[in-house]
Amino acid sequence: MERLDDMVIVAAGPGDAGALAEVHVTAWRETYRGLLPSAYLAQMNTGLYARRWRRQLMAARPPEIVLAAEARDGLVGYCAGQTRGDDASAEVSTLYVLQTAQKLGLGRRLLAASARVLRARGAGSLTLWVLNGNTPARGFYEHLGGVAVAERVVRGWGGGFRETAYHWADIDSLARLA
Repeated sequence: MERLDDMVIVAAGPGDAGALAEVHVTAWRETYRGLLPSAYLAQMNTGLYARRWRRQLMAARPPEIVLAAEARDGLVGYCAGQTRGDDASAEVSTLYVLQTAQKLGLGRRLLAASARVLRARGAGSLTLWVLNGNTPARGFYEHLGGVAVAERVVRGWGGGFRETAYHWADIDSLARLA
């Protein structure tokens, strides 16, 4: 088992695309087993996601960030987000940590590091969306002070899914978590 002290958080680049894809697909299969259709999870293709990550990271603009958590044997998590418009807000679009690296404080560190970068780019608040059935993630965000502020229907995966927005009115409360 990894130790939190053995992990570093780095800005991801195009060379990380394959590892990000592996984490993405594995984390989705671990996280959404029993929540999303198993056929959808089974057909997820790391090659396809690697190409998407590479394209995204090569075309990244200053509002976008992708931070990766690296352990001795490779990437074990990541967080992606961006600042939004002129309203001084930010949104985290994805935060995933492999099960083997969970319960060590790494998710908290990734979110805090992302909040610091987004704050440095002018964001004063942060929002993220969580699939309603993802009870562990919802508890994690609530524990970190996130407040449920909205709910919406999710398109895709056969329908019938909803997600909830968690909001931090003061991004500094997350940035200080380290």
